[in-house]
Amino acid sequence: MSWFKRSDKGILTPTESKREVPDGLWFKSPAGKIVHTRELKNNAYVVPDEDYHVRIGSEEYFEVLFDEGKYTELDVNMESADPLKFKDTKPYPKRIKESQEKSQLKDAVRTAYGKMGGMDITIACMDFSFIGGSMGSVVGEKIARAMDHSLHNKKPFLMISRSGGARMMEAGLSLMQMAKTSAKIALLDEAKVPYISLLTDPTTGGVTASYAMLGDFNIAEPGALIGFAGPRVIRETIGKDLPKGFQSAEFVLEHGFLDFIVDRRNMKNRLSTLLRMLQP
Repeated sequence: MSWFKRSDKGILTPTESKREVPDGLWFKSPAGKIVHTRELKNNAYVVPDEDYHVRIGSEEYFEVLFDEGKYTELDVNMESADPLKFKDTKPYPKRIKESQEKSQLKDAVRTAYGKMGGMDITIACMDFSFIGGSMGSVVGEKIARAMDHSLHNKKPFLMISRSGGARMMEAGLSLMQMAKTSAKIALLDEAKVPYISLLTDPTTGGVTASYAMLGDFNIAEPGALIGFAGPRVIRETIGKDLPKGFQSAEFVLEHGFLDFIVDRRNMKNRLSTLLRMLQP
């Protein structure tokens, strides 16, 4: 005798009563591990057992780092203009508008201030979901203004970089942001305001060549891709195969470009400890 016998054949559940698994309820890591998003969030968006750091945006970093997830955002409504009247496969203003609708962001960086470990701090965090985290005039201006906020209030500044580099649609104007932000960092240094640069996966191009590598402390997440040009471009330029793990955070640390690598789950405590050591 079977334990279960269907008395009626076929599935009789009406369509309107069927329940589906919501999108984003589960996350599958590159190695194939499936994790519930609630567990992932409680683990600072790091896959348990694998230690794989999931790519996250400014909202998640602010949630992880600011005490109780509370902060005040700066320059919320700043948006890119189109001074060059740039057009590739579509006009630049249209590309901006589409990116804003898709990502629910105004541009590729958000800046905010609040408390971390009980200490005041200003944080700028890039969002790769907005045109690859590319650095345009708005990104440079928001970072510069956030640094001004740190200067005025004598509070430490944390830069979280995740970017493909300068935004080609703004040409030379995007490259000017490298000089602008570097000049602000020099002012932070003169005022003895701590500047910590956190490089996440990926940090490349003009961002690496400017503010991402100019921290009093340059730190990174495990396994982050860090470099200027891509591996293929370098390989074709020098005509040689590249070392294993080239441009990984671990490789960059080994060659002296980073101070340390920090697991995201320990990041808030490590940064708070570091800032206490730097207090006058």
